[in-house]
Amino acid sequence: MTSGSGGNNTHYEAAAHTKSDRQEQQKIRKYVKMLWGILAAIVLGTILMFAGFSWGWFGFMPTFDELENPQTHLASEIYSIDSVLLGTYYIENRSPAYYSDISPQLIDALIATEDVRFHKHSGIDVKALARVFFGAITAQDKGGGSTITQQLAKNLFPREDNQNIIQLAFRKFKEWVIAIKLERHYSKEEIITMYLNKFDFLNLAVGIKSASRIYFSTTPARLDLLQSATLVGMVKNPSLYNPVRRPDLTLKRRNTVLRQMVKYGYLDQAQADTLFDKPLELNFQRADHNIGTATYFKEYLRGELSRWCATHFKPDGTPYDLYRDGLRIYTTIDSRLQKYAEEAVTEHIGGEVQPKFFSHWKGRSNAPFVFDKNIAEEIDKIMQQSMRRSDRYRGLKRSGASDDSIRKSFSTPIPMRVFSWKGDIDTVLSPMDSIRYFKFFLNAGLMSVDPPTGQVRAYVGGIDYRYFKYDHVVQSKRQVGSTFKPFLYTLAMQEGAVSGEFSPCTKVPNIQVSIELPDGTYWSPRNSSSESEGEMVTLKYALAHSINWVSAYLMKRFSPQAVIQMTRKMGITSDIPAVPAIALGTPDISLYEMVGAMNTFVNDGIHVTPYFMTHIEDKYGNIVEMFHPESNEAMDEQTAYLMLNLMQGVVETGTGRRLRYHYGLNNEIAGKTGTTQNQSDGWFMGLTPQLTTGIWVGAEERSVHFRTIEMGQGARLALPIWGIYMKKVYADTSLHILPTPFQVPSVPITVTLDCQNQEKETSPQDIYINSDEF
Repeated sequence: MTSGSGGNNTHYEAAAHTKSDRQEQQKIRKYVKMLWGILAAIVLGTILMFAGFSWGWFGFMPTFDELENPQTHLASEIYSIDSVLLGTYYIENRSPAYYSDISPQLIDALIATEDVRFHKHSGIDVKALARVFFGAITAQDKGGGSTITQQLAKNLFPREDNQNIIQLAFRKFKEWVIAIKLERHYSKEEIITMYLNKFDFLNLAVGIKSASRIYFSTTPARLDLLQSATLVGMVKNPSLYNPVRRPDLTLKRRNTVLRQMVKYGYLDQAQADTLFDKPLELNFQRADHNIGTATYFKEYLRGELSRWCATHFKPDGTPYDLYRDGLRIYTTIDSRLQKYAEEAVTEHIGGEVQPKFFSHWKGRSNAPFVFDKNIAEEIDKIMQQSMRRSDRYRGLKRSGASDDSIRKSFSTPIPMRVFSWKGDIDTVLSPMDSIRYFKFFLNAGLMSVDPPTGQVRAYVGGIDYRYFKYDHVVQSKRQVGSTFKPFLYTLAMQEGAVSGEFSPCTKVPNIQVSIELPDGTYWSPRNSSSESEGEMVTLKYALAHSINWVSAYLMKRFSPQAVIQMTRKMGITSDIPAVPAIALGTPDISLYEMVGAMNTFVNDGIHVTPYFMTHIEDKYGNIVEMFHPESNEAMDEQTAYLMLNLMQGVVETGTGRRLRYHYGLNNEIAGKTGTTQNQSDGWFMGLTPQLTTGIWVGAEERSVHFRTIEMGQGARLALPIWGIYMKKVYADTSLHILPTPFQVPSVPITVTLDCQNQEKETSPQDIYINSDEF
């Protein structure tokens, strides 16, 4: 019985174990089913979440069109005729770069540092996410899990600020969905390019093209390894790792990028070891229209382009936007000529004229103003007018400040930065004293034109756009002085081409001329020199020495109306009064007009209106506008050539001969100096076969000038700039601008040009003319 009982117990125990095993297996199956259910729910939930986000169930999701054409603000770029980027107009200073234009070292550095499996995933790097997940569980920093594509998604469609953790989680799901969609729509190369074009490197450097230019003064294609590593290092945090603000941290981050490149096989360890100790070398050029090259030109062009955009429309019917649409503006400016022009102005005005002007006025209480009477009242009037034109005054007025408080504000010394030719000066001045200080500076304008095309090659509107905004090429109109006389002589040469009455060698009396005016008085100009007075002189000699009596003689022969008509044919549009005094250059005319008019002589009598742009392209490279010059025949070919012969006398023996003995320019040059009353304005117009250039020098106020003619004449103020400029131009063989002679007309010359053998004379006589003839 005992044994039977033991057997039953064993049976019962086995049955109990079997039942327990079945229950355990059922429990395991239950857990497995539950796990599969949870997994299925997660998968299904994830699919539904992705679908929901894709279909916009949880808020904004970019459409197919938005993914195909992501919204970015592209800067419009200004290019010179020699393909140099002169500047940009922007809200975001972003210019697109193409994949083929980006250094391979930059791309390698970016992938090694930000997304080593970039070429293997489809927008989401599962391994990286798992690494981040387990790092979070174990409280270890395992790095980020976002792919380049996810970062692009975040940059293209930025997050809203002040989101809670749930909103951030939803936002992350959205970025995953967008990343996957981007991978479907774009190639890996396109994603890399979009990412680099979109990223903001700070300091107005949005996109890799702007960053390359601003931080290193280069292009994306020319970035070397260290430059590439520096920019890639900024991607983690462009504010923290900014080479301008925090060079030490940036250097460490750059070396971290190099180590990543070694780790993933993009760089040899030996090569990296030679780079770690290299310093952080920047060539930082801040994006600012107030500095750099062609500042006045770019500001003038801004106005022209704004007007163009307002009247030209994109395919969708909206007007072009200069600051968002990524236009490419191709100008006529040559960056080399522009550089030489700016250097010439700086060298002469900053190096010679301004120091002499300061010395000239040192110790004088009324400096730098010249008035014959009521000096204190006139100076106060100028100062008050200048105060009212200032931004400070306008701002105070807008804020409702009283006149007394404004006057007190302008009389209170404050810290400020002011211009000097040796560099900006930080000082303490009252705003009123600063206005007086800036009145001391002489300014300048220069414009060069390519004779046959009318394309403007160089444009200098002033000495420094940061402090002197007024443009002395197109905005400013000043008395032109004796540079106006060639228009009068043109009538004589034109008459000579027909009748033979006049030629450069025709002799006329250098005697005083009186012309009766409508009020019964007489206009009788004086000569600036008594040399050759009472003698017979050739027209070539008279123009070379700027003899006023001969100009009056020609005015008597032709009339103000005839002169004005000629100037209109040559492109002068400024108001010119029909009075005899215009023979001496009393009209106010812009430098732009004067250069265009003088260019007519070089261009065989054809006036071509100077212009600044060749064409405009949209962001896709399509030409949306072509520009062509306007032209008209102002005179015949022989008349134009005779004028060149006359004006060569100015350089050979007259007021421009300084170009020969001081600057060594011995080629054929036609020129004309100009000096206005009281030396307020100095001019020089210089003509060569391949370049027509005009220069003006003077102060903002006409009452500010040299008190004597020695330094105040155009031959000392303006002509040296032309000499310095042209020496630089001729020295640069890449320009192919040569000191060649003027082209002889295709038609035979019917008058004598050899003044040594010319015997024709006109008998001296006292000349009067009745005002009715005008």
